[in-house]
Amino acid sequence: MPRELITLQTGQCGNQIGSQFWEHLCREHGISKDGTLEEFATEGQGGDRKDVFFYQADDEHYIPRAILVDLEPRVINNIMTGPYKSLYNPENLYRNVSGGGAGNNWAQGYAAGEKAADELIEMVDREADGSESLEGFFLLHSIAGGTGSGLGSFLLERLNDAFPKKLIQTYSVFPNSEETSDVVVQPYNSVLTLKRLVNNADSVVVLDNAALSRIASDRLHLQNPSYHQTNQLVSTVMSTSTTTLRYPGYMNNDLCGILASLIPSPRAHFLMTSYTPFTSDNVDRGKATMKTTVLDVMRRLLQPKNRMVSMTGASKTSCYMSVLNIIQGDVDPRDVQKSLLRIRERHLASFVPWGPASIQVALSRRSPYVASSHRVSGLMLANHTGIASMFKRTADQYDRLRKRNAFLDMYKREAMFSSDLSEFDEARETVTELMAEYRAAEKDDYITGGGVVGT
Repeated sequence: MPRELITLQTGQCGNQIGSQFWEHLCREHGISKDGTLEEFATEGQGGDRKDVFFYQADDEHYIPRAILVDLEPRVINNIMTGPYKSLYNPENLYRNVSGGGAGNNWAQGYAAGEKAADELIEMVDREADGSESLEGFFLLHSIAGGTGSGLGSFLLERLNDAFPKKLIQTYSVFPNSEETSDVVVQPYNSVLTLKRLVNNADSVVVLDNAALSRIASDRLHLQNPSYHQTNQLVSTVMSTSTTTLRYPGYMNNDLCGILASLIPSPRAHFLMTSYTPFTSDNVDRGKATMKTTVLDVMRRLLQPKNRMVSMTGASKTSCYMSVLNIIQGDVDPRDVQKSLLRIRERHLASFVPWGPASIQVALSRRSPYVASSHRVSGLMLANHTGIASMFKRTADQYDRLRKRNAFLDMYKREAMFSSDLSEFDEARETVTELMAEYRAAEKDDYITGGGVVGT
């Protein structure tokens, strides 16, 4: 039985990433740009489950289970005039009539969500009713701007209320905190969104713009990577993280199974990723790689330079709570066992003192329709306490602005902030508790509740 997932793409960033993701999935499942099956894919030899992310229309062509939302029409218009314009369901597009966007203001994005609530929820309900066994939702967004953060936060709350038993996983792009942003209120938007990611999401895959830019320049030798190229990095991670759902095996063939092994406690659900090798197969003008063995791939996945989260400032005691490696390609299970043994002998990964010091491995099939230039590739999904350092950088930036009450007038124009600013303080407190949760996870008494705020 299929375990369907509905994808909501919000804002400029969410829709650009989503567009790349659906192109990736179409290639892997042999689906053409107009949604029909390619001739080479009609023989049924794929062994894939297209219905997790697609459904078939009356004329047999495949349509993504996707809802595209933006408060300014440019990006969605580009998608709907591009080569994949016939792929999407036109009833699942929401573009603000005025087209003004959210002005990089979380409060404006959230208020726009409240005004459009009936229309947006009707789209979600229609997609949910068309699913046989809905497992959950993916939300693709950025936390720094206005639409992805504000309207994305509104959708998270509404999804949680309307579908309390369904999983919600987000792919959240965090701003580059190592560079000065054009969006001066970015820290406000980020902290307000983090509160919803903590309280209303079951899993958050963190994609850090600072790390994405570093990987593009250091690993792929792209000096000034375009958004298109960094989005290709993200879409590769997304497609690989869902490969066991779409090409199912004995284990990890639903989202619940994957997340259950990665998230030890409800709040500590922020996951980081590593992927190797990134080559021209994945990213335009990416470099070639010389050799890949299971040990090479698993060792590279643990290297900090391949992480898609910048952990500058993480404590020396930071460690893994859980790790899942999804390995694709020509793999002998005995090589996996040898590689795990070698990693353990060399202490290449340190784990929390209260949990099993082991790396889980899921072997996944590759798409038969996409050629690959390397024998083995791998994705790591990991829960690591060092991710708290990124939350701290965001909180520090927030505190510097909040101490001076800078740029608050634009928020006070919206109903949520017109009478008081308690929402800011509550969100900041939530981030403090989240950082404390990850610090506590490094201690022996975490399981018994020692030192955890809010237990």
